[in-house]
Amino acid sequence: MLNDLLAALALMLVVEGILPFLNPGALRRTLQTVGQMDDRSLRIMGLVSMLCGVALLYWVR
Repeated sequence: MLNDLLAALALMLVVEGILPFLNPGALRRTLQTVGQMDDRSLRIMGLVSMLCGVALLYWVR
């Protein structure tokens, strides 16, 4: 179980590192846009992201 968690964390770091490596300017613009969003919109984005992750995990496993 711990190995699976560490593998998931490692993959998350790899995926999150792709955009800043390939296109740092786009990342800056995206972060500026996200920084201007209201709390409700960010919470909804977070919820949708979590639900997609759970659905994908369920489908894969």
